[in-house]
Amino acid sequence: MATFILITLIFVAFYFVPFGHPIVDQSILNGFYLLHEYAREHVLLCLVPAFFIAGTISVMLKKDAVLKLLGPNAKRIISYPVAAISGGILAVCSCTILPLFGGIYKKGAGIGPAITFLFAGPAINIAAIFLTARVLGWDLGLARLIATITAAVMIGLIMEMIYQERGEGGLAFTSDDDQYGVRGIIFFLIQLGFLVTSSLAINQTFKYSLMTLLGISAVFMALFGFKRDTVENWLYETWDFAKKILPYLFIGVFFAGVLTRLLPQQVVTALLGNNSFLSNLAAAVIGTLMYFATLTEVPIVQALRELGMAKGPTLALLMAGNSLSLPSMIVITKLLGRKKAFTYFGLVVVLSTLFGMIYGAI
Repeated sequence: MATFILITLIFVAFYFVPFGHPIVDQSILNGFYLLHEYAREHVLLCLVPAFFIAGTISVMLKKDAVLKLLGPNAKRIISYPVAAISGGILAVCSCTILPLFGGIYKKGAGIGPAITFLFAGPAINIAAIFLTARVLGWDLGLARLIATITAAVMIGLIMEMIYQERGEGGLAFTSDDDQYGVRGIIFFLIQLGFLVTSSLAINQTFKYSLMTLLGISAVFMALFGFKRDTVENWLYETWDFAKKILPYLFIGVFFAGVLTRLLPQQVVTALLGNNSFLSNLAAAVIGTLMYFATLTEVPIVQALRELGMAKGPTLALLMAGNSLSLPSMIVITKLLGRKKAFTYFGLVVVLSTLFGMIYGAI
């Protein structure tokens, strides 16, 4: 039934779209222009290295050691920072954060660290931060990173204070991925160095020479530093991340380009065009209701900024939009219960609004 409805909606949309109208034609063409820009400027030197890094994190770094630090016996000064940055360490995306959250919460993590993990996980991954910085500016990329980590810790602490849950039992994990040790960390740092270098505005000769050196080092280490099955797993995980993310990203980029031409600029400027409380609140609420596939928030926000969205609402939308959506809110309500879930939803909106106002005022 759902497939039939989807096919019907697509048919009706294409049947009634007034192709040949200047605005429609310009909007579609602008979608392809934005895709062209992303393909040339952001895919090869930003997203592709980030996918390889995500594969390295998934296969070679000690995920279990991180998750053990979220248990009820861990000190708050350790568990909360670990929970807040583990999105980057574990390379979780929006499609995997809910089962991971459910797992660590049910297996013994306190509600505070678990909620911190839930909020920060989809927003703090290497690809999202670097794409935000490259497309929307390094100031926003850094603000997104700092604000998300800080808000994640604050939300977790408030949830723990309200509901007084420190967790029960312990988190039992295996340690099969410990065998790579220092080699895995070095391999990760070499790839991270390549990604960071590609984003720097420095002398071009030095930049590309350093990138070449780092690239050759990564290839050499992949060939001779690990067993064949490890390298195959790494390549599989890299491809798995790419095939799950890139199609949605390209679709999001295209529709963001179309949106830039179709959406009246006066609507965006009236609703989100300043750094007032109401504009930031509106951005946070819109973010919680929308669904952003991983990384698609960047081109959509880019389109809205071109239409006049202010700095503060930009950050508020990025913070709330990645952490919540209507589908995820339904799942979270089932996992936590209505009272805890809606407390969490409210905190996301409030903290996203607050940090948006702070960023907009700077």
